[in-house]
Amino acid sequence: MTHVPHGRHLVAGEWIATAETFENAPAHGPAHRFSVGSVELVDRACEAAEAAFDAYAATSRAERADFLDRIATEIEARGADITAIGTAETGLPAARLDGERGRTCGQLRLFATHIRKGDYLDRRHDPAQPDRAPLPRPDLRMIQRPVGPVAVFGASNFPLAFSTAGGDTAAALAAGCPVVVKGHSAHPGTSEIVAEAIAAAIAACDMPAGVFSQIQGGNRAVGAALVQHPRIKAVGFTGSLAGGRALFDLCAARPEPIPFFGELGSVNPMFLLPGAMSARAEEIGRGWAGSLAMGAGQFCTNPGICVVIEGPDADRFAEAARAALSETGPQVMLTDGIADAYRSGAARVAGAAGVQDLLSQMCDRREARPFLFRVTAQDWLADHALSEEVFGPLGLIVTVRDADEMLAVAHSLKGQLTATLHLDPGDRALGQRLLPVLERRAGRVLANGFPTGVEVCDAMVHGGPYPASTNFGATSVGTLSIRRFLRPVCYQNIPADLLPEDLA
Repeated sequence: MTHVPHGRHLVAGEWIATAETFENAPAHGPAHRFSVGSVELVDRACEAAEAAFDAYAATSRAERADFLDRIATEIEARGADITAIGTAETGLPAARLDGERGRTCGQLRLFATHIRKGDYLDRRHDPAQPDRAPLPRPDLRMIQRPVGPVAVFGASNFPLAFSTAGGDTAAALAAGCPVVVKGHSAHPGTSEIVAEAIAAAIAACDMPAGVFSQIQGGNRAVGAALVQHPRIKAVGFTGSLAGGRALFDLCAARPEPIPFFGELGSVNPMFLLPGAMSARAEEIGRGWAGSLAMGAGQFCTNPGICVVIEGPDADRFAEAARAALSETGPQVMLTDGIADAYRSGAARVAGAAGVQDLLSQMCDRREARPFLFRVTAQDWLADHALSEEVFGPLGLIVTVRDADEMLAVAHSLKGQLTATLHLDPGDRALGQRLLPVLERRAGRVLANGFPTGVEVCDAMVHGGPYPASTNFGATSVGTLSIRRFLRPVCYQNIPADLLPEDLA
């Protein structure tokens, strides 16, 4: 690694050190010290973002698109250093970091293309009808406009794609909103290099310095101060249910409440229908094991629960999944805290009434090994805790007596990011019964696939009813996510030379 972290915050173009510091906890390699954020720095960054807003919101779509493209180019120029420190801090393999960097740059360029087209503006025009009786109609024009400065929280499990220059930041900058990022303390060195790339792009594109700031973590007061600052008009967050809900409540309690777009994870249930199970139970079991264990299960779309009708096919499925998971070696988890929570979650599931242990393995310090359990729907429905997410490669098979009990399990679900149907042509009738139930409970419904992995494109929805996310009408992945940081404005009888450039 050629880059040695300097450990400072970036506030409106200035790199600032604070007296209090914290040390990162890398999976391997030397630790480094980083400045701890403060409420004073939050205020400074938010005021700078507000000062930059008018000028940045007035930039043309082409200028903002060029800026997003330049950020991607600057990230790519630092690719080797990002991968080196990213793998050290998170324990993720280099191939994963390289792929995630590609996704991050792809998101930025996708938004650049999206805003150049202009469709996202949803422009509407009802021409004046001065002779209409009994009352004339005024000239009415509508367009989407940026909301103001946006706060973004870096996510632990995606140090690039959901952090400093990730999807929330890309969408907000594309919309015309300055961004203040709270870096995640699990990967501060990675966040620092990406912030350097954004700073270089700001200078190269002559953007206002306050269009981007990043304050490192280490102090919970930073997050609270950020979402409560009166200059912040929306928040993008990916993280735990407890942390997200606490910040959501702070946003709602402000004198001026603001939207909190929190993506909080889910168990992403899969429903395995009889025809599919009869034809390919072992294949589905092996595929589930691969999806469940991918990346040590540290994905918000990790399919933690399978619902299947009891019987020989369910047994074949369970054994295939168990065998595949037992061959999965230990994987390093993102932080010691996440590893501890995973082990605690596995112990909680194992100790619940009626739970059968199919695969349990010892986990050292920061490593994860898969766990697999089985429980009847009756016991699962009686214990709300069994429907809660365990972040890691833990699978729970819920066996039902018949199709009606499968429907009962589906009806009992809380909001999910995804829900999956594995079905063959003979399962159509049951699929028709399940699909309306699942589409009310998930933002993305799949057939004959596995939800791990989220395509970044126009049609993607990564969100869902609470508690999967705090706003069921939004997505945090895909071009539709830009709508979180825009609001419609109607201009009535405004002279053409006063209208926004995109309406004139």
